[in-house]
Amino acid sequence: MKSPFNLSKPIAIGSDHAGFDYKEDLISFLEGKGLPFTDFGTGSRDSVDYADFAHPVAKSVERGESSLGILLCGSANGVAITANKHQGIRAAVCWGEELAKLAREHNNANIICIPARFVREGDAEKMVNIFMSTAFEGGRHETRVNKIACA
Repeated sequence: MKSPFNLSKPIAIGSDHAGFDYKEDLISFLEGKGLPFTDFGTGSRDSVDYADFAHPVAKSVERGESSLGILLCGSANGVAITANKHQGIRAAVCWGEELAKLAREHNNANIICIPARFVREGDAEKMVNIFMSTAFEGGRHETRVNKIACA
């Protein structure tokens, strides 16, 4: 798979309890593709706070330690809001393939946030595959993306 991301660096992945099963499925998906990853947790379906897993994923992408990030929670809103507090992070909530593609093409998103309670089994893998393989279009979108940062 050709990717605009440097996939020799690990992919950062994390979830809360609501996204745990899909996170485990995505880890198997990444392993099947031979892609390196860092699992920032959670490690079970026990109730946890999504920010405890979103911050480490975002920090890893922000610092350039990871090529991209994958975050999951029930609605994906909590992990997206948390991740987007970090400079240089553009975390996008995606619940379909077209949104995953547009998040990359138009917003140069570097973290995909998947709402586990609203996505069918198997769709998360499709979205991640599209996210990893879609390039940022630049042009008029680059002008807009460059206006996102507050600093």
